[in-house]
Amino acid sequence: MTIKVAIVEDNKALRESIIALFSINEGFKMVGSFSNANSIVKDIISSKPDVVLMDIQMPGINGIEAVKLLRAEFPEMKIVIQTVFEDDDSIFQAICNGASGYILKRSSPAEYMQAIIEAYNGGAPITGSIAAKVLNMFKISQQSNVTTDFNLSEREKEVLNHLVKGLSYKMIADKCGISYDTVRFHMKNIYSKLHVESMTEAVSVAIKNKIV
Repeated sequence: MTIKVAIVEDNKALRESIIALFSINEGFKMVGSFSNANSIVKDIISSKPDVVLMDIQMPGINGIEAVKLLRAEFPEMKIVIQTVFEDDDSIFQAICNGASGYILKRSSPAEYMQAIIEAYNGGAPITGSIAAKVLNMFKISQQSNVTTDFNLSEREKEVLNHLVKGLSYKMIADKCGISYDTVRFHMKNIYSKLHVESMTEAVSVAIKNKIV
């Protein structure tokens, strides 16, 4: 397995160090390096990464806006936000826009690689404080919603239930006794039926409507 990685980062020194990290370690391949997100959709179409490392603070289109653009164009794209500070509001906004998780720029090479692997496998590399904030938003918003199951099959409900519990696609596959590709197939159907474009939105709708 080789994970294709692209980085969007305006700090040249950091960008080059990340390129070196993922170029010399087996299991990863750098397929794109960009200093800004001003032509992000075009850049990602040309580089075809599995996971995008995205800076938050950039001139022009910032990381939060870029995540939203990518999520609209590539619903299954894995996007890991890079940030200098653990700014809950910015990270929270990026995750609500569809980011898979985030990593602090001071993280070790091993932590960077683990975050990429986790995102690639359907996980969400985030800290407890961000997770709590996301869950709190879901709890508040669920109070005024009418219960519906969106015509999900029993298997789709089972997969969605595991997703709400925080399991990665690989873990869901193991729990359900199905293949990773079958989980991805079910998730495509779930996204379509729930009218969402990201894992975070799917979990939000599931909790608000008491599907699981």
